Formats: sequence, C-alpha cells, structure tokens
Amino acid sequence: MPTSLPRNKVAKQHTWNSESVFATPEAFEGELKNFVESLPTIKKFQGHLGEKPDNLIEAMSVLEKLQARANKIRVYANMSHSVDTANQNAAAMNGKAVSALAQLRAAASFIDPELLSLGKDKLEKWINDDPRLKLYAHYVDDLFRKQAHVRSAEVEEILGMLQDPFRGAAGTAGMLANADFKFKAARDSKGKQIDLTQSTHDRMMGSEDRKTRQTAWENYRDKYLEYKNTLASNLGTSIKQNVFNMRARKFDSSLESTLYDHNIPVEVFHNLIDAFKKHLPLWHRYWEIRRKALGVKVLQPYDVWAPLSKKKVSVPFEQAVDWICEGLAPMGDDYVRLMRKGCLEDRWVDRSPNVGKRQGAFSNRSTPDMHPFILMSYNDNVGSMSTLAHELGHSMHGYLSCRAQPMIYTQYSSIVAETASNFHQVMTRAHLLDNHKDKNFQINVLEEAMGNFHRYFFIMPTLARFELETHQRIEKGQALTADSMIELMADLFSEGYGGKMNVDRQRVGITWGTFTTHMYIDYYSFQYSIGISAAHALGKRVLDHQPNAVEDYLNFLKAGSSVYGIELFKQAGVDMTTSKPVEDTFAILEGYVDRLEKLTNK
Repeated sequence: MPTSLPRNKVAKQHTWNSESVFATPEAFEGELKNFVESLPTIKKFQGHLGEKPDNLIEAMSVLEKLQARANKIRVYANMSHSVDTANQNAAAMNGKAVSALAQLRAAASFIDPELLSLGKDKLEKWINDDPRLKLYAHYVDDLFRKQAHVRSAEVEEILGMLQDPFRGAAGTAGMLANADFKFKAARDSKGKQIDLTQSTHDRMMGSEDRKTRQTAWENYRDKYLEYKNTLASNLGTSIKQNVFNMRARKFDSSLESTLYDHNIPVEVFHNLIDAFKKHLPLWHRYWEIRRKALGVKVLQPYDVWAPLSKKKVSVPFEQAVDWICEGLAPMGDDYVRLMRKGCLEDRWVDRSPNVGKRQGAFSNRSTPDMHPFILMSYNDNVGSMSTLAHELGHSMHGYLSCRAQPMIYTQYSSIVAETASNFHQVMTRAHLLDNHKDKNFQINVLEEAMGNFHRYFFIMPTLARFELETHQRIEKGQALTADSMIELMADLFSEGYGGKMNVDRQRVGITWGTFTTHMYIDYYSFQYSIGISAAHALGKRVLDHQPNAVEDYLNFLKAGSSVYGIELFKQAGVDMTTSKPVEDTFAILEGYVDRLEKLTNK
C-alpha cells in the first residue's frame, strides 16, 4: 500500500485544472478585491425596485453577475484548500472567499423584503406584462410561499452577515480533522507500519489483511475520541445555530425550518426513517452473510468493507472512465463525450492521494464559463470507480443546469442533489453486472453495490436519526455532551447491527465526529437516502427503455431549481412523497443480498 505523496510531488495530470479558473493566486486576489469593491452596484437598487420593472430587471442582472463571480472565487479557494489543508496561504484564501460570499448575501439581503412589500399582485402583473420578467415567476412564487418567515430588510441583513461566522463550526471541524489530526500508523499482520491519513483511510478499510483494517479503524477512531469534547462542543454549536435560525424565522422545529426552505414536506423525512427501521432485519441478515463469507467467528465494524472476493479487480483510472461512459451510453453521445473529455483531457478530477488532502470526495458546481471539478483519492479499484461515477453525476448535473438556467436557478434543491450521483452508479453497476459474468468480477461489483447501500441506506439514515434527536434535545433546552452523543450513536448502531456485529461502543459511538462535512449541513444526511431511491427508480425507467425516460431525466438535470424539487421528481417519473420508491429500493438491496449470498456460499 503506497505512502501518500506530498502535494508538490503529485503529477500534474493527476491534479485538477485550477489554473483554468484563475491563472495564479495573484489573479485570484485581484478578482477578490475587485469583487468586494463591486458590491455597492447591487446596494444602489435598495429602495428603488418597486419604481418600475426596469429597475428590478437590472438589479437581478447585476445580482446574477455578482453570484457567478462569487462562485468562481469560492471554487478556486476551496480547491486550493481542499488538496492541502495545512497550507496556510490556501486556508487564508478560503477564509477570504467565504467572507466575500457572506458580504454578497448581506448586500443583496434587501431584495426579498422589498419585493414582498410590493405585493404579489403587482409583481405578477409585471411578470405577465413584461416578457423579460417571466423567468422570475417561480422565484416570486417561492418568495411569497416563504413570506411568513422572511423578516425585515434590517433583520435579513443581519442574518446574511451571520452566515460567515456561522460557518466557523464547520470550518473548525474540517481543519481539525484534515489539517491538524496526525493519525498513529496502522500495522499489517506482519507488523509493518502503514501511514494512515485522511486520503489513505478508505483504501486500508478495504484491505484483505484484517490486522491492517483493525489498526487503521481503531487508530482513526481513537484520534477523534481524543478530541471528543472539542468535537462535541463544535457540533453542539452548529446545532444551536440551526435552532437559532429556526426561531429567528419563526418555525416550530429545526426539521420543519430546514425542509421548508426547499418546499419538502416533513413526511418525506419520516417516511424514509420509518421504512429504514422496518427493513433493519435485512441489514441483520446481510451482516450474518458477510460474517460467514469472511469465515470469522465475530464480525467487527472494520470488517464491513473487507473484500469477499478471492481477488480484487484492478481498475486503473482510464479503465474506470471507459466503463462509466459505457454504462451511461443510453444518455447519448454528447453526454458521454463531455464526461470522457473532462476526465482525460480537461483535468476535471484531482485524483491522487496526498498528504494534507481532505477526507471524502466532492464535485464543485460549475458556472456557464467554468467546468466542474472533482476531488477524490483514486485507488485503482471498483470502489474508487464507483466514487468517480458518483461525483461525475454531480458534475453533469451542475454542468447542464448552469447552461440551461439563469444563475438564479442553477443551484438546484438539496433534495434532488444526490439523485444524479447515484443514478450514475446505478447505470454503471447495471452495465458491469450484465457484461462481466466472471464470478469474482460479479462479487467485486456486488461488494461495491453493498458498500454504496451501506453508506446511503444504512449510515445516512442512522445519522439522520441521530441528527433529529440531537436537534430536538437542543430545542428543548437540554445539554449535549460528548458522552451523551457517543451513547446515542452507539445505541442507534447497535439497533442497526441487530446483535450480528460486535459493538465497540466508544469507537462506533464517535461516528458522528468523523463526518466533519455532513453533520454540519443540517438534515442533509437523509437526503442521500432519498437520492439513491429516486436514482434507482429513474435508472429503471431508462434501463427498461420506457418512453421518454432519457429525455425526462435530462430535463430533470437541466431544470436546476426552476421547479420545486418534489415536483421535479414527479416530472421525471417518481413520486418521492410516498414510501414506494424507498420500498422498491429496499427490494433491490434485498436482491443484491440474495445474489451475494449465493456467490459466496461455501
């Protein structure tokens, strides 16, 4: 298992093309300065939006241009910081970019209260009379839907200014885990030390050597436990901020507050959690199948990712791109050509593990003049191929939406955000299972499927249950401590493991602390489960060659946030307000479990 390289030793072709955004850090600094100096160009419209439609049109045009510039500033700074979290210059750039976005939100905060003061009738008349304003019809409808929770211009400005300091908790968690944590080296069964970092951890957890998995898992978790009180205080602060926003906007619960923003009924959350609890016996069955396949007396948490196949399938990056493109071929030549070129020529992907690289993977959303960028640590296996497919789904979603929609609608709703990513995995997996009948290959692909389901249909619903309980405790004025949070998390996982897994309560219970991104985006974790459910439903439509399935899906990607997320699902062919898509996806999961049991039965 190779040691992570220092960032400056990574081959250029394995890094993303950051210079296509800004040629140099100095160019970034110059644009940042000019951007901040440009903010008064939106403030000058304050108090004048209602005078005539031209003022509103001009103001929205200025705002969209500022938003596009802000997005490029944020993307470039985030790119620099994510690949080398200990780099102080990059950290400073990232902080300045976040501050600039907060200044823009504060500068433009007068718009919604001022539009509300004009009244819906006046704005709808303007929209009907002036074709230039028709594209804002959905924006206005959404604004008046939220009317009861929009505060005065002064309060909205203060809430906008709070966005920067309120990001502090998430920033601290990320810096602590990605820049400051130095993990004790893992050891293999022969006693050899192996460097453990954020970018090598996942590969170690998939090692054939059980001692490697055990020591990597324990040493990784122990570092988080060492800082459990700091992490608990930090997450508690983030939850309190969510509750503050809930109360400032006059909602009854943080769950309602978060979901209302995207017009998501709270029943969508509860339907998912109810279905998850109902199907826990399926997970219990899977743990037992995995234990038998591995030939161990007691299954341990670090065995969840252990390979069940006799031999791992090697998947070099270029091969992964080929297989993903083959799987997505039904989406059309233009779609596939764009992905292939992005991966192999335009350097969308920063793929090499390196010291200081942040944990996980993500895709930055593009703008009309900037292509997407993907961060990951590629490890030449089926799991890494799946991650690449996932992030390319995000990339294609952002690419198509920002080229089909005005800037105001490019940032699609969070409830649909994880659909395109999982759709890519569904299509790639189906292609591989249909075209590679070798038993060992099939097991490798099914392991990838189970790993993906484990994350999105087991871990994420469990985190969602934890999230709901911790928010409710804060809403009731109760305290959150490191130990109480660890106990809650350990209880939830114990229920999920159903006695089929040994539960190291401290190391399992600190799981919340290891999610330094997801836990700081309130009520986002359950939306992964919604995404994988919708993805399987939409993928089935395409694979079954249902009429207009491809066109419906591409329109889904291009819509951005110009349609409410729940309605957008319906237009694409799936109703996520019911439990059926979730139940159907559990049926797919059960089918994978059945196939894996037969293939691994000794």
